[in-house]
Amino acid sequence: MSKSSYTKKFHLLSRGGFGISPEQWKQVDKQNLDDVLKNLEDNSRLPLQSISIVPENIDQSYKKSIGLVGQLTPEDRRNINKENVNQLRLITIAWMNAMVSEQNQLREKMALFWHGHFACRITNAYFQQQLLDIERRNALGNFGDLLRETSKSAAMLNFLNNQQNKKAHPNENFAREVMELFTLGRGNYTEKDVKEAARAFTGWSYNADGNFTNNTKVHDTGSKIILGKTSNFNGDDVLNHLLENKQTAHFISNKLYKYLVNDVPNDTHVSWLADRFYKSNYNIGALVHDIFTSGWFYQKENMGAIIKSPVDLIVNIQRALPMKVENPERLLVFNDALGQQPFYPPNVAGWPGGTSWIDSSSLMLRLKIPQLVEENQAFHITTKLDDDIQMGRKMMNADSTTSNMNATSMDTAPKKKSSNKIQADIDWDGLLDTLTSVKDKDLFSAVSQIVLGTYSDKMEVSVIQTKVPFNPDRKVYLKNLMLALMSTPEFQLS
Repeated sequence: MSKSSYTKKFHLLSRGGFGISPEQWKQVDKQNLDDVLKNLEDNSRLPLQSISIVPENIDQSYKKSIGLVGQLTPEDRRNINKENVNQLRLITIAWMNAMVSEQNQLREKMALFWHGHFACRITNAYFQQQLLDIERRNALGNFGDLLRETSKSAAMLNFLNNQQNKKAHPNENFAREVMELFTLGRGNYTEKDVKEAARAFTGWSYNADGNFTNNTKVHDTGSKIILGKTSNFNGDDVLNHLLENKQTAHFISNKLYKYLVNDVPNDTHVSWLADRFYKSNYNIGALVHDIFTSGWFYQKENMGAIIKSPVDLIVNIQRALPMKVENPERLLVFNDALGQQPFYPPNVAGWPGGTSWIDSSSLMLRLKIPQLVEENQAFHITTKLDDDIQMGRKMMNADSTTSNMNATSMDTAPKKKSSNKIQADIDWDGLLDTLTSVKDKDLFSAVSQIVLGTYSDKMEVSVIQTKVPFNPDRKVYLKNLMLALMSTPEFQLS
């Protein structure tokens, strides 16, 4: 198999998933590109393992447990908030574990995309769990279905204040974000459109179980003019009207191009994708297939062109290094420190991605993570108070045994300086067995393909001379190679 052929397959699995595992390497090396794509798509249709950490709305179960009648006390609210925060972290751990171990890599990768597209920051863990289920189930389905289910979810209606949207006092938050962030994009609607659409969404709310409700008593039944069309619109009519607008297909295609192909969109490619996406009646799976079967997806300028998000990076590390983590909640410190804590987007637009993931201090931490995990080193995090302007985004200092670094956290409460230690058991023997057929002289090439998807004589000379001289103890040599290559700037790219 040629080096360029393998690199294309690795590129596909990195963009359509979270990198390859050592076990996958042998299989991928033998397959052609079409087979790799077919397996990726077939696996995305496997039964979805739901994440059901929270059995019921914590707010309501707490009230029942104390036989509450009347207003919650400040202590009650603190207890409810604390339990919700704990449950959100458990949901995050379960979801990231699915990214690491489940075969439906493409669906989880796309669910992560929609998690940022439909950014939602509320502390109600039960509602957030419901929204995550919507994103995972519909990740490769029909965008119209995904839009409708998300728009009617308790989490999103709560986050965007539509429970306050009533005929007598319209609230524009929900309608604005549906147009600006979910469908058309900024600049493709007017303030009048927002005001009229807000009237159409009056009455949309939810109950304590997270089920959608439509209070017709507070719905504005009058005629409305939205995007040049006059009708007695209700909320469903507005969503259908937005889907009929080809700008929605273009907006989604452009954003997905930046997620899967390149931070700098190619207008010709995006227009071609958008046209096909619209004609397919918003078939997300078909849109992704068009991207992965296009020759330009595999062009040199699109390989290694995207900085891995913190979630992508942390999951990739766990897939490349088979490990059992005794305290997975500690891994979430890396999410916090690097600026992507699921369920806590920095603002309504979600995580900006791209070059925003990297600065001089966060890069230092990124390069250090594999070593911290392998050596169970302690590191320290100090958080500061919320920055209201950035909707809760805070700055904090994170220092390991060798460096100091600034990073971003989104915890809801300030913390004192604390020590964190990852208790990870890496299966080096299993990894050694996987590569048992590889000769010593070819070990660098094999490990480089697993970690970086490519190999170069120049890198081998550089790494071996400066970091990993040959060691006759094959296990020690393998460990040093893996950690050295995962600690390179190249590993930060997809």
